[in-house]
This record gives sequence, structure tokens and C-alpha cells, in this order.
Amino acid sequence: MKIRPLHDRIVVRRKEEETATAGGIILPGAAAEKPNQGVVISVGTGRILDNGSVQALAVNEGDVVVFGKYSGQNTIDIDGEELLILNESDIYGVLEA
Repeated sequence: MKIRPLHDRIVVRRKEEETATAGGIILPGAAAEKPNQGVVISVGTGRILDNGSVQALAVNEGDVVVFGKYSGQNTIDIDGEELLILNESDIYGVLEA
């Protein structure tokens, strides 16, 4: 099943949680923080401006994005996978390789 977000919304798959620290200490599930990075799965058509025109979004499918720690409270479960639904304003930036 696919989801097509509306307007300035973006569907993101959160990156996997880190289960070990840089020093090699294994973290239990409750202690591991959820990552604030993810891959864009789908994007809406754009933000509707006051004059009625549509401004295209600055992110594209496949981009790796950084979002706020408390962003992504809106989640959806599709085919057993938890996806985040974010507004474009919730995204801080795009990571480039």
C-alpha cells in the first residue's frame, strides 16, 4: 500500500535506532533514543500560498532529512512499518553525501 500526502506534508521512514554507543556499550530498547533522521518516502504537491499558487517542496523522495527531536508525533502504520508524517516546516535540513 502507498500513501500520497497532501499539500506540504512529507512521509518519512525513520532511520534505525542505535543499539550500541560509540564505545560499544549495548543499550536496552528503552534507553535508546529515536533517531532524528529519516528517508523521505513520499511528498505532497506543495504549500498553497495566500494568492492561491502552489509552492513546490524543497525535499524530494529519497532525500535523507533531519527533523526535530519531538517532530513526528503523527505516525501511521503501513504494511507493518511505522512511518512519520511531517510538515515541511518540521524538517531542519537535507543531508547530502
